[in-house]
Formats: sequence, structure tokens, C-alpha cells
Amino acid sequence: MAQKTSGPQAPSTLTVKGRNVRIRTIGIVVLTALAIWFIAVNTGSVAIRLWVPIVTLPLWAVLAVTLVAGVVLGAYLARRRARR
Repeated sequence: MAQKTSGPQAPSTLTVKGRNVRIRTIGIVVLTALAIWFIAVNTGSVAIRLWVPIVTLPLWAVLAVTLVAGVVLGAYLARRRARR
């Protein structure tokens, strides 16, 4: 059985103000802006149980730490997958 192989395809792009911008980049910028907005509007304090102690922190700090941890973990897994 013959396999179909095609050459490498260029990533999808849009032209914004005369520059080609990847759609993936636009999506990342939009998601980052939404995450920052979501963190900024949640300013109340929350109590969090960390196994034994209960810690009271502003919700924006908890969300920011969670976002950073997710980005770091995602970058690590993407790099690990790219090596294969």
C-alpha cells in the first residue's frame, strides 16, 4: 500500500497591519489577556487548606500562582514531546 506524503506545510497566518501573524500566536495573546483580566477582577480573599495548615490569601495571588504553574508544566511537557 502506498503512503501519501506531502511536504512540510507552512503554519496558518493572518496579515495584521502588513505583518504575517500566526493564528496560534493570536490565540495565545487572546487567552493571556483573558487570564490576566480574570485574575485582576478576582480580588477577594480565600482560605486554602494545604494538607495541615489553612492559609488565607488574596484570590488573585492564588490564580496567578496556578497560571504560572500551568504554563511551566505545559512548556515542560511540550519540550519533552518535541524531543521524541
